[in-house]
Amino acid sequence: MKSSKLVSKNQKPMKNNLKNNIRYSFVALSGLLLAGGMMSCSETDADKDKGATPVIKYARMCDIETADSLVVSASLGTRLAFVGDNLGDVQQIWFNDQKAKLNPTMVTSHTIIVDIPNVIPGEVTNKARFITSSGITTEYPFNVSVPAPRVDAMSCEYAHAGSVVTLTGAYFADDPNVPLTVTFPGNVPAEIRSIEQETLQVVVPEGAEEGAITVSSIYGDGLSSFHYLDTRGMMFDFDGLTGLGNHGWHNVPIENDGTGISGNYIRLGDGATTLAGADAWDDGNFSFEYWAGSWNTPTDYPEREGVRLFDIVDFSDYNNMSLKFELCIPENAAWQSCAMQLIFAGTDKVSMGNAGTDIFGNTVAGANNNYLQTTMARGLWTPWTINEAYHTGGEWITVSLPIKDFVYAPDGSGATSFLGSASDFASFQIFLWNGGVTGVDCTPMLKIDNIRAVKN
Repeated sequence: MKSSKLVSKNQKPMKNNLKNNIRYSFVALSGLLLAGGMMSCSETDADKDKGATPVIKYARMCDIETADSLVVSASLGTRLAFVGDNLGDVQQIWFNDQKAKLNPTMVTSHTIIVDIPNVIPGEVTNKARFITSSGITTEYPFNVSVPAPRVDAMSCEYAHAGSVVTLTGAYFADDPNVPLTVTFPGNVPAEIRSIEQETLQVVVPEGAEEGAITVSSIYGDGLSSFHYLDTRGMMFDFDGLTGLGNHGWHNVPIENDGTGISGNYIRLGDGATTLAGADAWDDGNFSFEYWAGSWNTPTDYPEREGVRLFDIVDFSDYNNMSLKFELCIPENAAWQSCAMQLIFAGTDKVSMGNAGTDIFGNTVAGANNNYLQTTMARGLWTPWTINEAYHTGGEWITVSLPIKDFVYAPDGSGATSFLGSASDFASFQIFLWNGGVTGVDCTPMLKIDNIRAVKN
């Protein structure tokens, strides 16, 4: 290893330099000895226990609030501490037929900390096995419980009856004696096409209603955290539910050509207009604007036309909410430039009409696009890469973006002002622009419907 030498302008006598070198060397050596000592302790535990039979006395939880509780069973994914003797040489731990990942730094002569594998066992023995380097095995009675199915997401929450959709989550266990079932709201069973532990492919049944989907296994019933045909927190459905649509300087097309997922939808781009690869600004073709307010003086908020969004959707717990919408991008109109900027704003940042005050005495900013260019927080979504354009194959999907992640400035750097209260959710804009990414000139067409904000 090469060494470097530092020479001071004020060279000190050789004796002092030697003393300094010895001192520095001693510090460095001490660090090495300390590190070596730590390694030796770990090796000593393993060497000391080599050839001995591991003994498990008990298991306890690692959570600080339950650490004093002894356990004989735990759920998948739980972190446990096994306490006993002669544990230093344990190389493998199995729960039923699933091998746990063992961190050597978490193994001592008297304690092992380990996570139960988050995989449903194929063969249930209700035992944990501890195996040493020489193959000595100790079995300890321990029951691993499998939670009820967890249903986190659906590939398209507005999929039509007869469509094949993917449900994602966890603990999708199909027992030959108690087969897995999927039931849509309205108590309508669904045909299951394929089952994996974290994904299901099912056919949306006729007669399904709005609501949560139930997945049932031998371990219990799991209710989806989302709703099928979800209208909760709906802001823009473009079919008259809220009455809201274009309300800004630009009006994007609202289409009803039979290719929508649930009636009318908005379209950004037309598959022919170019979106430049770097920092394009084309709000005439690639921006949907909804600015709360009116041209009245003082500014008011007409129902079903210029209402503040927080008056129709409860944003009081916005950090535990997600922005959702359905999206369709044809393969021949793929997207490969600019981020999708998703911007909520209070009327102090932008409003329909003139700047001034509103009927509540609040200052309103009036119609402008300056707020877009400030470093106020917004969401950025960029599913494409420089090497691969993004499209959905002409199929409709559901996009879900946690509002707590709306923390970016326009160029992808960190914002300097943030969403701070429900009043910051008066207006909304989607704009394909900037994001701090350089893409490829493209001619995208994005079909968007059912823009909503729902609790996670």
